[in-house]
Amino acid sequence: MRIGLILFPKLTQLDLTGPAEVFARMPGASVDLLWKTTDPVMSDRGMAIVPTMRFADCAGLDMVCVPGGPGQIDLMDDAETLEFLVRIAAGCKLVTSVCTGSLVLAAAGLLVGYRATSHWSSIDQLALLGAIPTAERVVRDRNRITGAGVTSGIDFALTVVADLLGDQAAQEIQLQMEYDPEPPYQAGSPRSASAALVAATRAKIAPFIARRRQATERAATTLLNAGRL
Repeated sequence: MRIGLILFPKLTQLDLTGPAEVFARMPGASVDLLWKTTDPVMSDRGMAIVPTMRFADCAGLDMVCVPGGPGQIDLMDDAETLEFLVRIAAGCKLVTSVCTGSLVLAAAGLLVGYRATSHWSSIDQLALLGAIPTAERVVRDRNRITGAGVTSGIDFALTVVADLLGDQAAQEIQLQMEYDPEPPYQAGSPRSASAALVAATRAKIAPFIARRRQATERAATTLLNAGRL
């Protein structure tokens, strides 16, 4: 199983490293971190991560995965990355994402007519790009599998392993990782957090979400002009 995860500046590292940790433990899998160059890439919180393969050197994959993070806004206007995704997805068995990586897939025209999820703060923007927003932690629609925000990347990856190799293989990896979350608060989703906390958080991130929406609207216009939406 040849797996490629897109690495880009200002991504949220857990969107990438959570699934990468799971997939690297999957028997028979090879995992590459893909970017335009092999120079270190800085995450949104200052962690430098080194790509293992350039887009130009990637001839084919069985699965591609796009993580999210603040850098996703710039990526939606990045023709080289979007063209790579269109090219590589054509030969993939699975086309996947975590968090707002689904907006990048959608900007490439790869989620038109598909159910998909994203971070709770921006899931509604998927509709602008022809996808069907679905507020679930992991969403499968044909060969598209998308995970919700950040930490859901581990759930997403374990779901993929179970689909490919069965429940036993996925459970073994979960046990190896001691993935047994017991969060100190029931505040990890708008469904469990208090209304006051959700409102305060939305207000705090509103300017950033507005910037993301502008990028999504530009991507929608591009797809429309190309007759792909």
